[in-house]
Amino acid sequence: MQGGLGTDGKVTFTFDRVPGAKAYRAFRNGQALQWISDWGQPTLQVTDASPCDGAHYQVYAMSSEDTAASSIGQISTSYRLDSSNHLTAYRLPAGTTLTYRVSAYNDVAQTALGYNAGTGICAVDARNIPWGTRLYVPGYGHCYAADIGSWIKDDIVDVWFPPGPDADNWGIQRLTLTVE
Repeated sequence: MQGGLGTDGKVTFTFDRVPGAKAYRAFRNGQALQWISDWGQPTLQVTDASPCDGAHYQVYAMSSEDTAASSIGQISTSYRLDSSNHLTAYRLPAGTTLTYRVSAYNDVAQTALGYNAGTGICAVDARNIPWGTRLYVPGYGHCYAADIGSWIKDDIVDVWFPPGPDADNWGIQRLTLTVE
């Protein structure tokens, strides 16, 4: 991914095609920016007309032009503007610890990235934890950041449990998570 903040106040970036991808979704902080169909063009372009400070930009390559679980592809590395207003790769370093409130959810549906919700999936505030981040949650285990939620803001992570007493009994716990 290449690009940055232009003199027009917009963040514009290009990225290369992914072999086998039929469509792409571009995201800012987990919110959809643009849907792009792959017609064989060598590079693809995204423009964010309303950028915000510290935003994470990611592109999701999909194997078909729909949001069905069967079209799941791959999420890119997160990119953020550097001090020169150019996009640069960003990830939380492995071993980073985060003290967060951890709640449980048990929706049987697709995540924001199109995965089926299930054990090992967590919802995060993508402004703070980029999608694709792997976390270790004490008392739960490993989870993959692949979902968002309307009330998942700031220092909250929601871990998925099957419907039943485990989800009900989890409550909200303040835990120290470790980035893997």
